[in-house]
Amino acid sequence: MNWNDNWTTWVIGCIAALLIFVWIIRRIIGRGQRIRREANPRKITIRDIDKMQDGSEFELYLFHLFQQMGYDEVHKTTSSRDFGADLVFTDRLGRRNVIQAKRYGANHPVGLSAVQEIFTSMRYYEADRSIVLTSARYTEACRTLAAVNGVKLLDREDLMDLITLFKSRRIEEAMELIEEEDHEPIETWQSRQKKATKAAK
Repeated sequence: MNWNDNWTTWVIGCIAALLIFVWIIRRIIGRGQRIRREANPRKITIRDIDKMQDGSEFELYLFHLFQQMGYDEVHKTTSSRDFGADLVFTDRLGRRNVIQAKRYGANHPVGLSAVQEIFTSMRYYEADRSIVLTSARYTEACRTLAAVNGVKLLDREDLMDLITLFKSRRIEEAMELIEEEDHEPIETWQSRQKKATKAAK
């Protein structure tokens, strides 16, 4: 064999290896896109949620998750006229709940508008409870407004817990996480004014 034959064999081998590598990468990417498109709660991970293109994929995932957890009357609202709620469901106590889903990056906090929108949607949907569920975290102002108005906040850690509990078939615990009331201390405008008055004396 001469040098040209070796060179040709080497080039063909490299091209074949590159094609196989590209094929494997496309399969991996395609699998991730397919899983996200199907929104199958048994397959979706927090990494898949982080890669979702927009909020509608996250809403579809939550719709399937709440259905498979066994909640009654789970509805995904239409995006053009959702009046602030993305999902509506009835919990184990027969209470109608409205959820606003916020698929943000891990470092992008959810602000006041999410609480304002979901709280005001309660009248339209005749809901008993309101929840904001995000793949991120909340600002302090958002937490305060939610506590004052009784809006349940579920953040990234809660979402990861829900995913883990659901996949390990601990459905009762997952439902408890969703249904339990928040008992964060509430500092209202009036309580702040009283503190300021006492401090000024």
